[in-house]
Amino acid sequence: MDLPGITLLTKLLATILPFSSDWRFGDRASVQRTTCLSLRSRLHLENTTIIDISYVPGGSKVPPLGTCTTTANVNVPLCRVQFFTNTSDQSSVHAEAWLPDEWHGRFLGLGNGGLGGCIDYDGLDYGAVLHFATVGSNNGHDGHSGSVFLNRPEVINDFAFRAIHVEAVIGKQIAEAYYGRPHDKAYFLGCSTGGRQGTQAALKFPVDFDGILAGAPATDWNHLLHWAGMLSRHIGAPNPASSPAYIPFRLWKVVAEEVLNQCDAVDGVLDGIITEPDACDFRPQSLLCRGDAIVADTCLSPPQVEALQKIYSPLHANGRLVYPRYDPGAEASPGSIITFNGRFPSTPGDWFKYTVLNDTEFDFRDYGHEQLALMDKINPGGISTFDGDLSAFRDRGGKFLTYHGRMDPVIASGNSKRLYDLVEATLGTLDGFYRLFLIPGMDHCLGGRGASNFGQLGTWTNAVNDSSHNILLALVDWVEGGIEPDTITGTTADGKSTRVHCRYPATSVWDGNAFVCS
Repeated sequence: MDLPGITLLTKLLATILPFSSDWRFGDRASVQRTTCLSLRSRLHLENTTIIDISYVPGGSKVPPLGTCTTTANVNVPLCRVQFFTNTSDQSSVHAEAWLPDEWHGRFLGLGNGGLGGCIDYDGLDYGAVLHFATVGSNNGHDGHSGSVFLNRPEVINDFAFRAIHVEAVIGKQIAEAYYGRPHDKAYFLGCSTGGRQGTQAALKFPVDFDGILAGAPATDWNHLLHWAGMLSRHIGAPNPASSPAYIPFRLWKVVAEEVLNQCDAVDGVLDGIITEPDACDFRPQSLLCRGDAIVADTCLSPPQVEALQKIYSPLHANGRLVYPRYDPGAEASPGSIITFNGRFPSTPGDWFKYTVLNDTEFDFRDYGHEQLALMDKINPGGISTFDGDLSAFRDRGGKFLTYHGRMDPVIASGNSKRLYDLVEATLGTLDGFYRLFLIPGMDHCLGGRGASNFGQLGTWTNAVNDSSHNILLALVDWVEGGIEPDTITGTTADGKSTRVHCRYPATSVWDGNAFVCS
């Protein structure tokens, strides 16, 4: 799509100057570069300072904002706008807008991950390649540490709910100034913390986006972090040397092999993938060492087996469910070391120290359910994000699409079922606006043994560029064409095989030749 006025300008030049059509086509980049750089004098945005504006040719590498990465790829020609917006007198959001030459009238906002204040540069490139005007922010701070939250409630507010709203509001204004007209539809793309941000946007700012793609959403945030902390505590963190329950990481391979031994065939196929972890009744007692002698690296002690019993059971506190169980099969993911390395995980640790307690010296040997009660009471920034009332987003025609890997070692996939069921209990039938896809064999957001590439994040997850194989494009078809996504086809990392993934509550069933939805 040409920028407004560019087609008219080139036609006018062609009538008064003896240039060939090849010149007119080649000069388009020059015209767009001029239009891009003119934004320096034309952009006047509330509470916003422009850091830099540049026109970037396709195939370039550019230096990023912040400390999270050293370089960013730009695969298509675009106008790059770097800016920050003051969100209070104590906080600001740094962001970038990537405005591709070929624009299809769509806006795309991007999420973040973990506690990170990292602009998603892969997402910026991915959105621009697919012709979205794309904006990503640093979530209100720089870097991965939660120490930035200490005694800074406004920075917490940016992280909890405000940064995505800022990038939507300011980003749309920048896109309109550049292209000369408003966007047609607005979308959001994120996973993990990004999935929570997308859910929060639907709850708090239902007019910001027409379609939201929220992968592996970190919803029920306080309970998620407590669950992750308690998983580590079950095996003796943060002092594993003194705990008989500690399971060295080399033994998790033994656990993973036994999980598959018991549950791989439940779905009808021995393929190293547990299609439905909730159908796996894993019995860790089978790993118990027999007799008086404990054979190193082949079996587990009674305290270790007891720890596994806790890990693979739902977490309860004071008689109520706190969080679903760890998915059998997820222990085989390399990411499981984050939880089972003997240390208290950094994300819940930082969140509790720097936002809940404001106590940098807290001893996590004292961590337990009473800390959960405190997190629930304070709920910093209203971050919980566990509310079934998406009626405002639904009623304006919004579409909410989400997915979750069934061997996710960071966020239990059962929590996405739990959120879906909560919204359904609140609003009734959800088919018209909310769909969840559960992805067998996928790790956290991407990767894993399964058919885990379906366009959910960057170009590396986009094996096939059509809406049946690309969940972002499927969301576009749903929003703009009313085509409801019943399945999404994923591709394995080697590109050699595919699998159809089903929308919940449909199940994936082996029919003797392939998995089908039932």
